[in-house]
Amino acid sequence: MSDYAFAPPPLAALPAPPGTSFPVRRIFCVGQNYRDHAKEMGGNPDEEPPFFFMKPASAIVHDGAAVPYPAGTRDLQHEAELVVAISGGGRNIAPERANELIFGYATGLDMTKRDLQTELRKKGRPWEMAKSFDCSAPCSAITPKAKTGALSRGGIECKVNGVVRQRSDLSAMIWPVAQIIAFLSREIEIAPGDLIFTGTPAGVGPVVSGDRIEAAIEGLAALAIEIVEAQSFG
Repeated sequence: MSDYAFAPPPLAALPAPPGTSFPVRRIFCVGQNYRDHAKEMGGNPDEEPPFFFMKPASAIVHDGAAVPYPAGTRDLQHEAELVVAISGGGRNIAPERANELIFGYATGLDMTKRDLQTELRKKGRPWEMAKSFDCSAPCSAITPKAKTGALSRGGIECKVNGVVRQRSDLSAMIWPVAQIIAFLSREIEIAPGDLIFTGTPAGVGPVVSGDRIEAAIEGLAALAIEIVEAQSFG
């Protein structure tokens, strides 16, 4: 007899070729980790240390998904990001050890209700409802680090309906991956299954129902989703 009051929900996971799945435990996101994006959001990239927010694992959607336009916003925006998949763990990890914890990398989108985020920021309230809604974390299949090596550079791009909106290089991050892992491990114990969205370059902008969003990072699996009317989803 089960000890659960009802059947547990399915485990969120991402494809990890060849032929395996990466179980997702938690999703951490770094805010304003490219100077041009920090400036476009009104931040000061030369003075502010990295900060983090979270999305639920259930926010994951896979490449090729139809993503419903969410309620509570008139300004849904795309943010293309490098995603780091963690297979090790620990606290107070030194930057020179951080790459040992990485299983691989993926291409992700941090979908954001920008109007709601702006309103919450002005009131000094948490961002969760602007960042952590259903389907807010589209993510590609994971490419193992054994294939890519430790990533520190490579082109990152986002297109909407074939038009480039974001284009930069991973080397433009304010805080590179190893330092992000080190900073995060001071706050929490990193564990296998954690994903880290590492921030987005400038060029974020609104999308509407019917738009096709394509995100790509050099050497990694690409990601494409379509925004659909909520009532037509499913």
